[in-house]
Amino acid sequence: MTQKILFVTGTRADFGKLEPLAIAARDAGFAVSFFVTGMHMLDRYGLTKLEVHRMPGVQVHEFLNQRPGDPQDMILAKTVIGFSDFVTEHAPDLIVVHGDRVEALACALVAATNYIRSAHVEGGEVSGTIDEIFRHCNSKLAAHHFVSSIEAGKRVASLGEPLENIHPIGSPELDFHASYSGVTLDEVRQRYDIPWADYGISVFHPVTSEAASMGQQASDLYRTLQASKKNFVLIAPNNDPGSDAIFDVIRALPADQFRLIPSMRFAHFSELMKNAAMMVGNSSAGVREAPFLGIPSLDIGTRQTNRSSAPSICAVKASDSSGISEFIESNWGKRFAPHTAFGEGRAADRFVEVISTPTFWDRGLQKEFQDLD
Repeated sequence: MTQKILFVTGTRADFGKLEPLAIAARDAGFAVSFFVTGMHMLDRYGLTKLEVHRMPGVQVHEFLNQRPGDPQDMILAKTVIGFSDFVTEHAPDLIVVHGDRVEALACALVAATNYIRSAHVEGGEVSGTIDEIFRHCNSKLAAHHFVSSIEAGKRVASLGEPLENIHPIGSPELDFHASYSGVTLDEVRQRYDIPWADYGISVFHPVTSEAASMGQQASDLYRTLQASKKNFVLIAPNNDPGSDAIFDVIRALPADQFRLIPSMRFAHFSELMKNAAMMVGNSSAGVREAPFLGIPSLDIGTRQTNRSSAPSICAVKASDSSGISEFIESNWGKRFAPHTAFGEGRAADRFVEVISTPTFWDRGLQKEFQDLD
């Protein structure tokens, strides 16, 4: 009987990481479906559920788990209830969650309490915010772990997870960036009305533990970017507490220097990144994809603290105007050697190799803490 694999996606970002794995699993003969919720369902963020629906050969199930302004604990509760009903009806053989979002936590919890086999993608990473707590919780709830690096795998093992269930495959989104995007930069610029050929990319998300100061941080950052006279494509922040204050700052920026885009198709974002002069902000793309592509990136604030290091990455506070200005002046348009600490773009192949082995499906679901030697 064909095993049914259910991928959970709540944001445009995690879908970009899960899509290569889902395509590979589909092509290997598994029955693949997506549970789509979170930011995907909100008009404000571009209604990115449509991106999931474009994938051929998979089933897509939608669930609205929040209204704008809902606190994270309420989103967690709503998702637990909705996902519990869903899996009771559809009975997946494997649930795949990613990263550190509250939707992933809710679905990992439902999987664990119902003894449904689950896998966590990109566990064992550190960041320094509540996201890291969610990420480690997801690792403890999951039965299998597809990590992006040997170091991440060691951290998962330190949580008491058995080594035989930890699989270093690399970062899945690098699979996409390693290949031709399928679109040209001119097509991307035309579709998203980007008037410049010379541009940087800025993505600045709220940090939930610093929600009260996000407006000031955004103001400090974008005031410095404006003073640089460089052009920037801005990707809208996610919907965590503090996002409204960031939006207020962004809306006041001059349109001839800043182009705000709610969301982008992943292929188009990949091509945009490959041709950017640099990345500035606190997105994981700045510390993961940008180094892989050899693009200089400036990490702002605490959201990605200790997440990654590479010669192309520099970290400063949003209030460090001189540090931001100096980085832009010194690195605009510079190119670095590709950084491959998080893989070479073969994560999907490795994922399918693991789930295609009988031992993957035979392992018991009763968890036992494994002490390190």
